[in-house]
Amino acid sequence: MPTKITQVEDTERGKTILRVEGSLTLEDAILLEKIALEMREELQRNITLDLADIDFLDSESASVLKKLSQEDGFEIEGLEFFLQNAISQAERQG
Repeated sequence: MPTKITQVEDTERGKTILRVEGSLTLEDAILLEKIALEMREELQRNITLDLADIDFLDSESASVLKKLSQEDGFEIEGLEFFLQNAISQAERQG
């Protein structure tokens, strides 16, 4: 399934959310990183990454997500158990 990235405004929580659906390969994760960084610069506010609808994530993509979360300060929500495990493995390797 191709990756789909949708911008959603959550007025109730006062957040801008990037909802990611489908498979997240390294190329897709790098594109997501670029989009998120540019949006944050343009909007002058933090962006939340919603990964609840991801059905595939490789270890290289997990490394990009780790960087977005830990180094760039993006909030990540909606991770399922296997995605959390993939990110944990990437942390151990990196």
